[in-house]
Amino acid sequence: MTSRQKETARKEIIITGFGGQGIVLAGRILGIAAALGDHRHSTLVQSYGPEARGGACSAEVIISDELIHYPHVRQPDILVGMSQSGFDKFIDQVKKQCVLLIDQDLVQSRGIPMDCFAIPSTRMAEELGRKMMANIIMFGFFTSITGAVSMDSARNAVIESVPKGTEESNITAFNKGFDYGQAILKGYQKKASGKRGA
Repeated sequence: MTSRQKETARKEIIITGFGGQGIVLAGRILGIAAALGDHRHSTLVQSYGPEARGGACSAEVIISDELIHYPHVRQPDILVGMSQSGFDKFIDQVKKQCVLLIDQDLVQSRGIPMDCFAIPSTRMAEELGRKMMANIIMFGFFTSITGAVSMDSARNAVIESVPKGTEESNITAFNKGFDYGQAILKGYQKKASGKRGA
């Protein structure tokens, strides 16, 4: 999965959810990781619904090895869904080979025939005592599953983007999501090689 994601020099990504989940911050951290950490081109376009908190919200991120002339995502290569309404809004726009990442407690993918990876990011954040860190857990998961940005660049971008004094707890959240993704990928590799167990 990771190697296939790295093959293409350009990735169009949509992160969607509702206001208050830190969707735009996750998009910003992704763009910083790509541009400052991995030295690639990146753009971010953010969109809010009529209400800020609780309304629809999305972040469109493009990462490319070449100049980006149009910043809006036309057909996502990766769709990250942290709300059902956001997922439903964008699912018909994705490419056939799109990789889907969802919060399994908030989004149902309903048997869509594409690679779909689920993580209970909000529940995991609540277990850490900070529901607001679900976006960072999801970003760690995204980094692990897609390989769209390097792990070091992603971690550094988290540290530089979160409020002062919360760096350690946010890195813990990032690592939790990243490790969850690694465990899922190992399970897929075992299935692919015909081994039993997870």
